[in-house]
Amino acid sequence: MIKRALNPIALQWGPLTVHWYGVIIATGVVLALLLSIREGKRQGIDEDAFYDFLLYALPVAIICARIYYVIFQWPYYSQHPDEIIAIWDGGIAIYGSLLGGTAVLLWYCHRHLISPWQFLDIVSPTVIMAQGMGRWGNFFNQEAFGRITTRAALEYQHIPGWIIDQMDIGGAYRVPTFLYESVWDFTGFIILMLLRHRHHLFKRGEVFLSYLIWYSFGRFFIEGMRTDSLMLGPIRFSQMLSLIFFIGAICIFIYRRRTKKLPWYME
Repeated sequence: MIKRALNPIALQWGPLTVHWYGVIIATGVVLALLLSIREGKRQGIDEDAFYDFLLYALPVAIICARIYYVIFQWPYYSQHPDEIIAIWDGGIAIYGSLLGGTAVLLWYCHRHLISPWQFLDIVSPTVIMAQGMGRWGNFFNQEAFGRITTRAALEYQHIPGWIIDQMDIGGAYRVPTFLYESVWDFTGFIILMLLRHRHHLFKRGEVFLSYLIWYSFGRFFIEGMRTDSLMLGPIRFSQMLSLIFFIGAICIFIYRRRTKKLPWYME
């Protein structure tokens, strides 16, 4: 029996083409927004702040994610400039979106006199949830995969057959690193949601730092399994960033715990 890859196009109506990648990303953003609004109300932040922030952050995050990816694939895109904006075919880098989104968040919080640590604590659990959802866009596009493997090896991991079928890429089965990262992200989301309201467990900013530690730790190892990593010479750039963010978040966490009088930007 011939197995066909799932169609990455969700809807085709005349010239209008809607890709599953975009549907999944949009769904993740909406859910993240709703959950952030709910937590924001609990902490006394008006819901309009989240709508306004999203209007600024979303386009910047998408543009930065695409720029990040295109820079590392410039030998290809320099020959195909018409494809630079084709994000519906995949090719956005999560770290690019995180860097762009965080820059907008800091600007927005400064402008509206909101604690950036508080805002980061609110949105970070929802961000890792959206990241976990976004990996399923990679599933439909058959990207973010690992080395060649066998069907028997995938079945041994109790991976559902419909996922294994989609991992038949270019005539060979591939390690579903997208799945590993999605599971890691959703696990982090559940843990943060269960723990963030525990009395005296987290100080302001530590939910965000915990998110950064969790995500970076998992991404470092999963990135090492991928065969389509964005490279800086011999270095997997996302792996290097994961290490920097992991160590940096731990250092900031410890510093803020041990220092009684914090500078204003650490409060």
